[in-house]
Amino acid sequence: MRTLFTAEMSELADDLIAMGRHVETAINRANEALLTANVELAQSVIADDARLDDIEETVDERCVLLIAQQQPVGLDLRTIISALRISAALERMGDLAQHIAEAARRAYPDSAIPESHHAIFEGLAAAAAETATAVVGLLETRDLNAAAAIVSDDDKLDDLHSQAYQSLLDPAFNGTTQETLDIALMARFYERIGDHAVGISRRIVYLVTGDHKGDRARI
Repeated sequence: MRTLFTAEMSELADDLIAMGRHVETAINRANEALLTANVELAQSVIADDARLDDIEETVDERCVLLIAQQQPVGLDLRTIISALRISAALERMGDLAQHIAEAARRAYPDSAIPESHHAIFEGLAAAAAETATAVVGLLETRDLNAAAAIVSDDDKLDDLHSQAYQSLLDPAFNGTTQETLDIALMARFYERIGDHAVGISRRIVYLVTGDHKGDRARI
């Protein structure tokens, strides 16, 4: 019975890594779709989001069955509870990539981002891509240093998000109403990607240490 439980827990970990890689791909494709006005790439991100939803459903069902059938305690229970939270955060990150792709598709053949803001969104895209890659690595290794680095690096996304908002208040900005909405919303989407990544890092710290606040992660 324990052998079966161990196998199920291993598959649960593999599912989370698969979700993380799917999210990483979605964010990278959404970034390119937004920055290059590539409607085919945008459509692929939107279409592929259903696959991420399917994996999340599989993770949730596996967790419920493991709790009901095995009545886990200690580290095993922390692992299952953490998996539920992490899968939800990954699914939301995928949704945010989908929202970015939808904005790129809607604006096609034009860019959803005015030329004046390309540099800010190139920075947001790069930071989000780095974060997604770091999350995959964290899921694979459960390294507390990697968890701490994700929290620290979130400042990049927060700063760029703030820059995007402040730029809209600049008297020199003369974008259309739609451009203003796109800049505000997509900057928020990128900032939320970082927030969910931080949430995942804290769940990993909880999984490894039992610390709810994530204070025991160190670089």
